[in-house]
Amino acid sequence: MTIFLHSIQGVVTIIVMIAVGYILSWRNWFDEGSSRLIAKLVTQIALPAYMISTITHDFTAKKLLSTLPDLRFPVLSMLILFALSMVLVRVLRIKEQHKGSFESMFLNSNTVFIGLPVNMALFGTSSLPYVLVYYMANTTIFWTLGVWLIQRDGTESHKFNLKTTLGKIFSPPLLGFIVGVFLVLLHIQLPQFILSDCQYIGGLTIPLSMFFIGIAIQRAGIKNMKLNRDSLGVLSGRFIFAPLLMTLLVLPMPVPLLMKQVFILQSAMPVMTNAPVVAKLYHADEQYAAIMVTETTLLSLIIIPLLMMFVKSGLIT
Repeated sequence: MTIFLHSIQGVVTIIVMIAVGYILSWRNWFDEGSSRLIAKLVTQIALPAYMISTITHDFTAKKLLSTLPDLRFPVLSMLILFALSMVLVRVLRIKEQHKGSFESMFLNSNTVFIGLPVNMALFGTSSLPYVLVYYMANTTIFWTLGVWLIQRDGTESHKFNLKTTLGKIFSPPLLGFIVGVFLVLLHIQLPQFILSDCQYIGGLTIPLSMFFIGIAIQRAGIKNMKLNRDSLGVLSGRFIFAPLLMTLLVLPMPVPLLMKQVFILQSAMPVMTNAPVVAKLYHADEQYAAIMVTETTLLSLIIIPLLMMFVKSGLIT
């Protein structure tokens, strides 16, 4: 019970910030343009600055290099989930217009808007290298395989564009991470005023991310949520198959306990908020993707404390 209460306390701060975003959106403080602006501020300004300030302040070259081999765990996990999603599409008889979106949402996690703040709130800055390792794998797979799967559901055909895809993979957060890593590896010390600016701007990341989620939940409308084969399949992928598979992959391995805990939590994050945007771009079912973002985000507020109780129970060593 003590572990569960501790887990609840770690998530309460996040829930409060999401609730603030929800209430302010309900009171018409934000419109669709405001939501897009917050997303841009987080992904293009705050998060890159956060990466640079945190990595250069808290990590050494040795510690960063030691985390790179850990990429094999999230990559292998997502590839297995992809194979499993193709099986479930047939078993659950997923609607034809939802097959690609189902598979994409089944295997990819929301590692930035929810995964990063959750892990930072629960484990502190020491979890950041492992959060970023999972983020690198997740981002690359989403903007290649995940986007291709959603595109298959669309009513219009689009050619694969390598330049656009690379631009999505090497997004500002990942570039901020790369810059921070190079600064550490090359032992380059930025001027203090730049580091202070990065720290202040980076401090916007967690609250703005949570406001964004609250706004997204309010705009999608809780009344639009419904449980059917298409939604239950995605929910099982995000909150049952993904964490279970990651647990089986990392449990027997001689890797740091914190890495195991972070990877299990990251694997069980909600559907990526980019999924509805991509669905709209390729004329797929945008509402289906938006509803799944909402359902998985709300359910994660229950799942995360339960997972925290599990990973801190002593079963994960």
